[in-house]
Amino acid sequence: MTVRLLLVDDDPLVCAGLAAMLGGVPELELVGQAGDGREAIDAVRDLRPDVVLMDIGMPVLDGVAATAAIRRRTDPPAVIMLTTFGSDAYLLSALRAGASGYLLKDAAPAEIVDAVLRVAADESVLSARSTRQLMDYVSSTDRDGRRAAAVTTLSVLTGRERDVALAVAQGKSNAEIADELDLGLATVKTHLTRALRKLELNNRVQLAILAHDADLV
Repeated sequence: MTVRLLLVDDDPLVCAGLAAMLGGVPELELVGQAGDGREAIDAVRDLRPDVVLMDIGMPVLDGVAATAAIRRRTDPPAVIMLTTFGSDAYLLSALRAGASGYLLKDAAPAEIVDAVLRVAADESVLSARSTRQLMDYVSSTDRDGRRAAAVTTLSVLTGRERDVALAVAQGKSNAEIADELDLGLATVKTHLTRALRKLELNNRVQLAILAHDADLV
């Protein structure tokens, strides 16, 4: 299946470079471009992409606010942040807004293509640098308070939903979870969807953060 991709960046040269790089990938269809967060929201409504490749620092409406608005839509596309900003604040804000991936603009072209295909398959992607930042945050800020809150929040899950949440936090794909738990792939997706709905989360990255907060990993 071809993945419909929307590019969002206020720098026309960046958009042109991304379009040239990704336009030749057979699995991708570039359906449009936007120059700021407000245009991105309108483009998602009109073009119905599967994945949005989103910059953070933009005029009118920034990428984090645009991501939050897009992810509140019914059946929203996945969003990958592709940015020059690598700070903890930007990373956490983007993930809390519902981004399924966070890559820096110096990522290799193959890494960007892989990220788009993975989030289109309901997985999540963080660069190695971003993963280290996230884990440093988990291990350093108000650990006891976050652990107690996360344990209480996760208590609404069934045993199988909790098993899937743990595997997600360990970075496993749906296929790997299915093999490990001896479940069908569709069953894993069902457990994951129910867990996210119960916890009022947008994606697997947010679920992984919660599982780490609860010291399940």
